[in-house]
Amino acid sequence: MSDWIRSQLPQEPERDLGSLQLAWLGDAVWELHQRLRHVYIPLKSKELHLSVVNEVKAQAQSKSLGDIEHLLNNYEINLVRRARNKTKKFPKSSDPIVYSRATGFETLIGWLFLKDPERLSKIFEYLECK
Repeated sequence: MSDWIRSQLPQEPERDLGSLQLAWLGDAVWELHQRLRHVYIPLKSKELHLSVVNEVKAQAQSKSLGDIEHLLNNYEINLVRRARNKTKKFPKSSDPIVYSRATGFETLIGWLFLKDPERLSKIFEYLECK
C-alpha cells in the first residue's frame, strides 16, 4: 500500500525545514497513508474515519516509533531526538512523553518523505506487517 510513496522523487527544499515543519508534513503523509490503507475496507464513512483516527493519534504514532526504532540509523535517531526536545506544549489529554515521541515520529516521516521516499516506503511496509 506504500507504492504511492515510491513514485515520489527525493526533494531538496530551498532551505532547511525545522523539526516542527517536518512534523506537520509527516502528520499529513502518515494520515494519507492510513486513509489509503483503509479506503477499500467496506465500512461506513464514520467507521472509516474512526479507524484512521485510531492510527494517527499520538499513542499509535508513539507505538509505531517504538516498532521501528531499531531500524533507524544515527541521523534518523538524532532527528527524532531533536524533534522530541522541540515539543514544549502538549494537549491536556495527552501524556507529554507519548506526545513528544509522536512528534519525533511525524518529523521522521516528513523528512523521509522529502529526502528518501524509498526508505519511507520500506518503513511503512514494515509497520503494516506488525
